[in-house]
Amino acid sequence: MTNNQSRNSIVEKFNENAAQYDSQRVKLIPCFHDFYTIPVSLLNTQTNNPAVLDIGAGTGLLSSLILEKYPDADMTLIDISEKMFDVAKERLSNFPDVKYILNDYTTYDFDGEFDIIVSALSIHHLTDSEKKHLYQKVYKMLKKGGLFINADQVLGQTPFIETLYKSDWSQKIESSGLTEEELAAAYERTKLDKMSTLADQLNWLQESGFRDVDCVYKYFNFVVLYGRKI
Repeated sequence: MTNNQSRNSIVEKFNENAAQYDSQRVKLIPCFHDFYTIPVSLLNTQTNNPAVLDIGAGTGLLSSLILEKYPDADMTLIDISEKMFDVAKERLSNFPDVKYILNDYTTYDFDGEFDIIVSALSIHHLTDSEKKHLYQKVYKMLKKGGLFINADQVLGQTPFIETLYKSDWSQKIESSGLTEEELAAAYERTKLDKMSTLADQLNWLQESGFRDVDCVYKYFNFVVLYGRKI
């Protein structure tokens, strides 16, 4: 599958599931509360109106939590799914100055620099080489002192560990109350994943120039990665 075909598949799948995505997400992420609140707790800037970019922003869930902490943030969301953005625009309707970019963040040329760049459950759809290139791009787009926080899924370091991850996730989502149809759709979406190991991604962040790189949180394959530009 070419990168364009892969992108089109992602758009199609997420457009299909946009309306139910958030209600299902609580059940599909066993560590949901930590996974979304820890990135926000890590945010620390010298300004009350930081320039924030949410890449692969989807329905705007992470952006909404950031805006609770920084109501005056200069917030930009980018995503390739129009239906997801429909949900985000409704969720963030009290913030009329939020900017929405319907585009592919791997190829889009952004204007200006950002204090904070975040992502949640998006970058694992990229190939290894695309992840490396993205981390380099993110580093360049950050202001000095800027933060990058990525809440995402990683590949098990060995095939055995990956089996443990998948087994735990399957057991938990299948007892979560999701319907057979919702479970089938969730498993189908995993076919779009191109996950990389945690060790590789920490290395790529450091190679891109980030300092204080860390996996701040980990629950099986759900992780929160952190790095800053100094």
